[in-house]
Amino acid sequence: MCNPACVDFGRRALLAPDVAGKDVIEVGSMNVNGSLRADIERMQPRSYLGVDLSEGPGVDEICRAEDLVSRFGREAFDLVVCTEMLEHARDWRTVVSNLKNLLRPAGVLLVTTRSRGFPYHEYPYDYWRFEAEDMRLIFADLDIEVVESDTYMPGIFVKARRPAEFHEVPTGGMRLWSIVAARRCLRITGLDVLLFRLRYPVEQLLKQVVPQPVKDFVRVRLLGG
Repeated sequence: MCNPACVDFGRRALLAPDVAGKDVIEVGSMNVNGSLRADIERMQPRSYLGVDLSEGPGVDEICRAEDLVSRFGREAFDLVVCTEMLEHARDWRTVVSNLKNLLRPAGVLLVTTRSRGFPYHEYPYDYWRFEAEDMRLIFADLDIEVVESDTYMPGIFVKARRPAEFHEVPTGGMRLWSIVAARRCLRITGLDVLLFRLRYPVEQLLKQVVPQPVKDFVRVRLLGG
């Protein structure tokens, strides 16, 4: 998945030496509303593999993002592309670790994801929102080349390169903003999901039929938001 700003970022950030003759994997590759695949393939990679949770356009192999290293091995790819997927991964730490460990030395990771202010969207789930400072901490073990905000809608784009000496940073103590929990938290619990399922339809109804002052009162006093 890729919105127009995401596609533009990929075109600007990925250079021929990052791609030509290289092995590429795209994680979350189903083409729902746009894709970088055609642009990358024009730069003549040696191989291009698209993986996702289910079959669809752009998907060559079904694989959970949490299982990438166990499926393909460490240091298996020169370029790892992950667009508009990370906010949907409940266990984002394991997914990020897999993305990093797929990279060969000097390999490039390209990530785009959503920031706070972007609405809830299920594909099939939606959990997290990432900010620029979050990305700088999460990818502090890589050589970050670009961190920039999406100019089209709330989101963040990152290009980073794996150094020759790679030592993975711990992320277990990091709190991210969760659209489900409506706060920064370490992880999403089953209770968080249940409460969100109850709260979200009410919030959507309020947006449609209730005056703004009443919406604010209900959101703050009754829904805890």
